[in-house]
Amino acid sequence: MSEETSTRSTERLFRIAITLKGLDGGLQLVGALILAFIPATFVNGFVNAVITRDLLGDPSGTLARHLETAAEHFTGGGTKTFAVAYLLAHGLLKLGLVWALARKWVRAYPVAMVVLAAFVVYEIYRAFETHSIALPFFAALDAVIIVLVYREYRNLKRDHA
Repeated sequence: MSEETSTRSTERLFRIAITLKGLDGGLQLVGALILAFIPATFVNGFVNAVITRDLLGDPSGTLARHLETAAEHFTGGGTKTFAVAYLLAHGLLKLGLVWALARKWVRAYPVAMVVLAAFVVYEIYRAFETHSIALPFFAALDAVIIVLVYREYRNLKRDHA
């Protein structure tokens, strides 16, 4: 494969990756707004409906108890406020980075790599803490995006030299 073909492939993957990050950021903003306005009674009612209709298997089983406990923590404490603030900040940050990267603002590339690396560290930390099966996937995806951002940054700097 020629260097030019490799560069075009990297740029195409980079564009796809930042588009996915932009969509993710947008979904996080929408999620934050939805969570901010959903009353606790709705969340508790939804969880109760899922559990009582045997959608998770045995209503007294481990998964049902886990969902019920999570709903209680979410609606009873500061978890909802944290979730809204986290999703809002995360979404805005991602959208800002995507905007800067899409415009090939060279200074944004190192910032994006550091921010994404921080996301990876946090996602791995939370995965160990919560035993999440989704967070390691997101961490791996962010690691791939860091590599793509780095390669695009290197290509941009080479082109400007």
